[in-house]
Order: sequence, then C-alpha cells, then structure tokens
Amino acid sequence: MDNPSFSEFLSQYVSGPVQKLAIDAGFTCPNRDGRVGRGGCSYCNNYSYSPQYCDPHLSVTEQIQRGKDFFSHKAKSNTHYLAYFQSYSNTYASLERLHQLYEEALNVQDVVGLVIATRPDCVEIDVLDYLAALNKEAFVHIELGVESTYDDVLKRINRGHDFACAQRTIRAIAERGLTIGVHLIMGLPTVTQERDVEQADRINELPIDVLKLHQLQILRGTVMAQDFIHHQADYSLMTAEGYAKLVARFLKRLKPSVALERYVSESPSELLIAPRWGIKPQKVEMLVNKYLTEIC
Repeated sequence: MDNPSFSEFLSQYVSGPVQKLAIDAGFTCPNRDGRVGRGGCSYCNNYSYSPQYCDPHLSVTEQIQRGKDFFSHKAKSNTHYLAYFQSYSNTYASLERLHQLYEEALNVQDVVGLVIATRPDCVEIDVLDYLAALNKEAFVHIELGVESTYDDVLKRINRGHDFACAQRTIRAIAERGLTIGVHLIMGLPTVTQERDVEQADRINELPIDVLKLHQLQILRGTVMAQDFIHHQADYSLMTAEGYAKLVARFLKRLKPSVALERYVSESPSELLIAPRWGIKPQKVEMLVNKYLTEIC
C-alpha cells in the first residue's frame, strides 16, 4: 500500500510515541437539538465508540488522566498524548467555551495537541481562526465527519448538510494551515459498491491529509435499526471478504498522499445487529492487504 499510515503522518508533527485519549466534553449536534433536525444521524449510537474511561460528568483533565491510566500498560516514558475531543460535534459551542475546553486539555502534562471531531456545518470562521493561531503553539488536527459524498445518501441518513458544505469547510480548514481528516462510511443504504468506490475520485479533489473508513454497522438504539427492519432491500450488508475487496478497490483509486488511519471498525457485540463477522479488525486488514496485491 502506497498511502502512509496515521502514525507516519503524526511523526511529521509530534516526535516519539503518541497516544490519542478520547474525551466526552458534553457536546451535542445541530441535528439533535433542533437547529437543523431532530433524532441525530440515523446510524449513530455514541456508546458504540466511546471508551469506558470517557464520562461527560468529569472534567477534561480528569478524563485525560483516566485515559492515561487506561493506556499505562503500554505507555513509554517519552509518550506524548493528543486530547481527542470525540463525542458528537466538538466545535458546536461558543468560542469562549471552546477556548476553555481546548486550553484545559493542552495544560495537562504531556498533552502536545488536539484532535477535534466535528461536522462540516459546525465549523465557524472565528473558531477556525482561533484554531489556526493555536496551531502555532500545539498540534491541531480537525476530524470531519463527511460520511458520504452523495447528497441523496446524506439526506437518507439525516445528516442535515450536503456534500458542498463539506467541500467548503475542508477548503477553509486547509487554507488556514490546519491538518484535516475525513471520515466516510462504506455500504450506506442504497449505495452500490461502484458508487462507494467512485467516492475516492471526489475525495482526491479535496486537500485532506487523513482518511478514516469503516463498514456500515446497524446498531441497537438507532433510527437505522428500525429502518433496516422495514427497508432491508435498501441495505447490502457485506461479508468481511466482500468489504475487504471493496476497500482494496477504493484504496487503489485514492491518491497516495492521503494517510490512512483505519478502514474497519468494531462495535460492542451487545450493540451490533449486523453485520456480525465474528472476526477481529486485524483479520479484515490482512484481507485488504491481500486483495490490494491482487489488483493490478
């Protein structure tokens, strides 16, 4: 695979071993609080990816310390940490509130940067200008949930924004010298494998640094779980082998400058309805690498 890994990407900005520590700072999203919609994205169950040490009732400092304790078994004496504002839309607040949260994280010992997950329609210009200034003192990486490059699919999953919004935001972030990662979900309802692969061409046109992919997972407690029951014909859930082949085809079209953070995800078994592969993500990664070598 020609694309660099996420660790190789980070090594350009942070020396030595690096560990991301997730934080739940109590944010929400505009398609949850009524600004653009209600109910949130149809696939979203925040509990499926929040580490056990995250607790929005604790301060940022306390959550970071709990994260350090959680990873202490593999931390080295020179390990640096990135405070990962992960849950919901982590720029969806006043600049004053964001300043307070981000600065608190950076004041914790050995925290050398921020990773901020958010939505394309939650990134105001004053926030970007503040982050650009902050980036001169500490590493700042924006992780943008794009999820799909197709407007019909974005509407189906209740994202509350279109792809043009994502394009504008990505370019605004890049213009300020901030690094940017994009998140996509493969296998969303009504999307054929050909359409999924073709998204690489749209991503190639944008100034992004990092890409995260993962397979669609139907989770308990989501709107999509109910939609899946009533509209199963719209869902083409793949086997692990089929998904690995799809990702390999996608990566062959992706420009080599984009670093890959991941291309498979694993949700807790008690939340996962489908697909239930019964294998670890590492096995899927091995399959992707196998199929990459088979594609001319």
